[in-house]
Amino acid sequence: MNQTLEVVPAYGRDYNSQKEVKADWEANMDFQIVSAFDYGRYINKQDADREPNTGIIVRYAKLAKVMALA
Repeated sequence: MNQTLEVVPAYGRDYNSQKEVKADWEANMDFQIVSAFDYGRYINKQDADREPNTGIIVRYAKLAKVMALA
């Protein structure tokens, strides 16, 4: 199934740059799903890697910026 999940940094974290987002994603930090599918569930890179054909969109910088993760 092809799906895209929109996520935000979990536990009150926020970022100012894509580099910071990417570093924490690679470090397997948790992000919270805010899209309709699985709203509120936490996900990290390891979880996403188990879900084939899943795209990740991250909102950061107080939800003002967006980036896609592979």
